[in-house]
Amino acid sequence: MSQAKAHAAAQGVVAFPFFQALPPRAGVGLKAQHARALIEQRPNIGFLEIHAENYMGDGGPPHAQLAALRALYPLSVHGVGLSIGGEGPLDEDHLDRLARVIARYQPQSFSEHLAWSTHEDRYLNDLLPIVYDRTTLTRVCDHVDRAQERLGLRMLIENPSTYVAFSASSFSEEEFIGELVARTGCGLLLDVSNVVVSCANHGRDPFAYLAGLPLSQVGEMHLGGYARETDSLGAPLLIDNHGGPIEQSVWPLYIEAVRRCGPQPTLIEWDNDVPELGRLLQEAAKADAAARAALRGGRAA
Repeated sequence: MSQAKAHAAAQGVVAFPFFQALPPRAGVGLKAQHARALIEQRPNIGFLEIHAENYMGDGGPPHAQLAALRALYPLSVHGVGLSIGGEGPLDEDHLDRLARVIARYQPQSFSEHLAWSTHEDRYLNDLLPIVYDRTTLTRVCDHVDRAQERLGLRMLIENPSTYVAFSASSFSEEEFIGELVARTGCGLLLDVSNVVVSCANHGRDPFAYLAGLPLSQVGEMHLGGYARETDSLGAPLLIDNHGGPIEQSVWPLYIEAVRRCGPQPTLIEWDNDVPELGRLLQEAAKADAAARAALRGGRAA
């Protein structure tokens, strides 16, 4: 990280160019089965979000649909394969493909996960947890710096959903994220549902976790469904599966997050057992209503 960028990050000033910001409203993930209805009906939603890896080819119907929709809606690009937490260097070919997607569609936001998904030259179909220690922090900061330099923008890093914790960690998760944001100038994608899932799995207070995050640097929020299971010892276990409506337990934390951060672009994540578009729009409207209710109750200091 350059000295100028380090100083800017320390002062809470972004040293990377922004595209025009996403509107502070609820949006939905773009699904192929909804593309025609979105183009024809043009529902009043805040934005669309795509997974970058689905658009790394050169052409075809997905690009034609996305080009048409990009003319109608603001766009957020969410990566799932950069492996920010991986032990090796970032895959430069993957970064190049990602840069082409961003240059092609000029999204208002780009985000990735605080996780790893590669080993040597193999990609794993999962987002795996990292140890929160100084060695990992240095490596992740280097990876974020490289990604932001190559892409020419400020990226958002998403807090993960986790199911195990490492005894070797010397930071809490929220402390680690705070250090990462301060050192690199990146922003935070606050996945409110992930906070609920992780805190339930680790016996933590989600409101205390929320208070420990660098909330002034939130650039987007996510809300998604989760599944209830039990672990090998019979204890309750929540699984972040994006397979249903937003759970009731998530809404109070979302309202608190809006009170603390102000209204934010908020994605409804529903990636499995995807319903018809109208059902997604209902969840988006519910998120907008919850944000308005949060603000009527007063914005927290």
